[in-house]
Amino acid sequence: MDIARVFCETFNIAETDAQKFNSKFVHESLPKNSYFLRTGERCSKFSFIASGLVRVFAETEKKEVTQWIGNAGYFLTDVSSFLFQQPARWNICALSETTLWTLSYDDYIHFEKDLPEWNMLEKRFVAKCFAMMESRIFDFISLSAEERYAQYFKLFPHHFNQVPLQYIASVLGMSPETLSRIRAR
Repeated sequence: MDIARVFCETFNIAETDAQKFNSKFVHESLPKNSYFLRTGERCSKFSFIASGLVRVFAETEKKEVTQWIGNAGYFLTDVSSFLFQQPARWNICALSETTLWTLSYDDYIHFEKDLPEWNMLEKRFVAKCFAMMESRIFDFISLSAEERYAQYFKLFPHHFNQVPLQYIASVLGMSPETLSRIRAR
């Protein structure tokens, strides 16, 4: 996996600038059921998922809430914890054997000195995160449970064979029973 190519495609930057990332990202394996991050820790890494599946979730007094299920091709971090170095709200756990390309917080900070365009790239990354969040909020307030299911299935059909359905139901903001009824139709 060439992380430079990922940065070229994701952030629309020149290959020569993107090559500066290759030496800073290190290969990391995350065994199934192991944690990338636990609630209360400070997130010290920013990763790209090369293969595998991860779940981002929190535990409340009443239940576990799955915020996101990530797969190959997505970036992985607890944005608030990583950027502001505050305790993480989320647990991040591997649902399968997962391969990551990981950048440390210290190297992330040093990119500002090494790469003149870094502030623009960081802005694009945060904007992409915000746009995803905005889209998800819109879906929750404007789509029915059936429409959210159909949209998720269209985007992530492979999750339905690899991820426990209660996690998918949680991502969709519904009970496992509601998800089962929708799937039966």
